[in-house]
Amino acid sequence: MYFYLVAFGLLAHVFFWGAGLAMLAMPARWRRFWPVLVLPAGFTLQALAVWLGSAAGLRGTNSYAWASEVVPLGLIAVAGWRRGLGAVAGGWWMARWTELRSFAALGGVTMLVLAALVLPLARASKGLTTISLGSCDAADYAAGARVLMEFARGDREGFLGLTEVVTVMSVDNFFDYWTRLNHFVPAALIAFNGTILDCAPHELTSLMTMVLLAGSLPAVFWTARAVLGYGGRTSLAIAALYGVSPITWYAVAHVAMGQLLAAPAIALVTWAGVALWRSRLAGRRGWSFAGVLALAYALILGSYNFILLVCLVPAIAYAGGRAVWAGEWRRFAHWAGLMLAPLAVSGLVFWERVAGLAERLALLQQYDFGWKIPMLSPAGWLGMVANTTLAPLPANPGLALAAVVVALVVWALVLGAKRRRPGVYVALCLTIPPLLAYGYLNLRGVRLGTNASYDAYKILAVFYPGVLAGLLYWVTLDGRGWRRAAVAVAGAAVLALNLQMAYRFSEKLESPPLMVGRELVKLAQVERRADIASVNLLVPDMWTRLWANAFLLKKAQYFETHTYEGRLNTPLRGAWDLNGGLITLRLPEGGSEPVSPHLSLANTASRYFLRVSLGDGWYDQERINRAGTRWNWTKGDATLRIENPQGRILRIVCRLNARGETARDLQIWLNGRRLRTVNVGSELKVVRVPEIAVPPGTNVLELRSGTPPTRAGAGAGRPLGFAVYGIEIEVKAETEAAEP
Repeated sequence: MYFYLVAFGLLAHVFFWGAGLAMLAMPARWRRFWPVLVLPAGFTLQALAVWLGSAAGLRGTNSYAWASEVVPLGLIAVAGWRRGLGAVAGGWWMARWTELRSFAALGGVTMLVLAALVLPLARASKGLTTISLGSCDAADYAAGARVLMEFARGDREGFLGLTEVVTVMSVDNFFDYWTRLNHFVPAALIAFNGTILDCAPHELTSLMTMVLLAGSLPAVFWTARAVLGYGGRTSLAIAALYGVSPITWYAVAHVAMGQLLAAPAIALVTWAGVALWRSRLAGRRGWSFAGVLALAYALILGSYNFILLVCLVPAIAYAGGRAVWAGEWRRFAHWAGLMLAPLAVSGLVFWERVAGLAERLALLQQYDFGWKIPMLSPAGWLGMVANTTLAPLPANPGLALAAVVVALVVWALVLGAKRRRPGVYVALCLTIPPLLAYGYLNLRGVRLGTNASYDAYKILAVFYPGVLAGLLYWVTLDGRGWRRAAVAVAGAAVLALNLQMAYRFSEKLESPPLMVGRELVKLAQVERRADIASVNLLVPDMWTRLWANAFLLKKAQYFETHTYEGRLNTPLRGAWDLNGGLITLRLPEGGSEPVSPHLSLANTASRYFLRVSLGDGWYDQERINRAGTRWNWTKGDATLRIENPQGRILRIVCRLNARGETARDLQIWLNGRRLRTVNVGSELKVVRVPEIAVPPGTNVLELRSGTPPTRAGAGAGRPLGFAVYGIEIEVKAETEAAEP
């Protein structure tokens, strides 16, 4: 229940912040439809409050968020004054309530979608936390949220001012990295609402992502209703379909907050562009969309600023095509001026985001961000996919469904063109440009062997409200008799397959591969310790390493590998090593301390200090989060690297908690010399390797076996050696007698 209280509390708080601004920004002709603008307006206004607070040098949202609550109240009062509240207060409130009630069905669908999204998270954990199916973006957003929540812009303590690690392009501190280059709005929303609800960033990141998806539904509804002219029920069904689509749930499952903010913003820009052209730009009416456009541009600039370059494509396709057809170039120039003037205003407010745009694009070219995502077929564009990776359906049903989708769309467009329906051209403008870009990026990824399919998915996702509404143009075939039945059957099939995939996502998220557990939260205790000034993060998996970074921001941190933007690999200058994963280091004379079952600290100044890390021959970590269990399989033979920086031999004892698919021998080799052979069975047990003398310098400890790797059982075709659940390296004090 607590999960739902916080989730709906977030939604209500954003609604409160957006109500007054939505009433003021909504053009007069559509004034009674202000509720569709409330949630995007709330996201924008909260982000603006954080932006101004950081620019003023205030010490994080913890110092000003509560005082800022007067802002939405003031805007509601201004909206009431402008619309007659002073004259008839009771009547004004009743009128607004009536307008709000007209969107009761849309509000109900929004809340149902949010409840469905929250359910697997509530089942996955007993307390508020963050989960992911693979992406580590959540930890990045949480780190930014802590920066904006607890620190002032001029703070340079700990990690924030560690220039050699955090430098990105022209930015040399972690605070400015968030305001200039990274996705500012997601972190700002987590920070601001975290202060109000008294929740830490790791407790809100997943929930906030779910609120972003649910909060997009009104913009999708409005795209279908006001841009394409669908009926109210049809538009509501399209919004519901968007809310359960695997394309949007994939974003939630990987905590892709930026795209979930950009999508409704682009939908609003597109509506404004189409409506402006239709209004013929007469008199003052031309400026009536300035408020809507300004808040939409601000949302794009603050979240996905590089999408700004293409956010106008559907609107330009519509107005530009009309201008070419009718030769109305002066009208088009006037239209372009009205569309771009609010961008100039938003750009002035968020000038740093505009100034950082070139650097953001350079980073996108410099790094092959993301991972490979399967290319969707026409059936996949409507959410009909095989699994939670967005893999296509098997060949026969996939091709059949794709053919049906294409046939329905073409049939509807041809019939609409014959009947001169204006929606035909709008549907083409909403779908063709994004889908062409989507196809091009996928083909580019195949040709170059890069992750361009990740960029393709992002392009599809940010334009998906319009793409989805446009691809469903066949709902206009709904007439009488067999055509009505065909549309009903096709719609039911699409909805059913989307709901089935939403259920599959829900199942996966109930047992997520990545989750912030209690042992990660314990790192906050390390941050509070005055005797630890700096830390080397030697945690092998990126999820844990990034969350450790977020929990230790007040400490200087150093990374062995390039972890993420703003977390460069540098020489390890930390006073303590934070070891994680399989390896636990035990040093005598208080040289090491456990933090949690899988995290431990080692003092680099200890005369017994050494470093141990996984070498070659290991698969990625696997885990069962609820049980707190994690392990790595070896591919057969595997190695450990042991670095002894001391000028003398150190004696160590190694304990391995391991098993195999079958019983096998485990041979221990050090620097090419066989030391010991022990036996490992199919049941998990701790194997103790007697004392080993480790000379100064870099050493290689090998785990070999005379038994070939297996490919059955957990192998699923991959060669498997040993499943290692933990490696404890204990350094013996020089005064201790050698153990037999």
